[in-house]
Amino acid sequence: MKEVMAVIRMDMINQTKEALLQKSFAALNCRKVLGRGKKKVNFTVVDDTNSPKVQETLTEEHRLIPKRLLCIVINDSDVKTVVDTIITVNSKGKPGDGKIFVVPIFDCVRVSNGETGGSAV
Repeated sequence: MKEVMAVIRMDMINQTKEALLQKSFAALNCRKVLGRGKKKVNFTVVDDTNSPKVQETLTEEHRLIPKRLLCIVINDSDVKTVVDTIITVNSKGKPGDGKIFVVPIFDCVRVSNGETGGSAV
């Protein structure tokens, strides 16, 4: 078993869920996250205390960008299909399209009946 964790753009979640559903992968977890990549950005911090130093430009800082984190636990044989589906839907060829991580899952237990292993997924 593997867990596919995909960090994608907020506005791509519905298309990604629909594409995975069409490939028969309906079970997933999704949450809102904040994150950043390697790119450095400049932004301005406004000081509203009426001090002489009204604005300060900060460099070398990173803005945290809202993203979605999808987590899908699947059998090993389905990893390529799920990863390819996520890439197809989310790839615009630009920084910020997302990242996909695939990690091993050693066991799974279905709470309702105690079933374990790949059949519990």
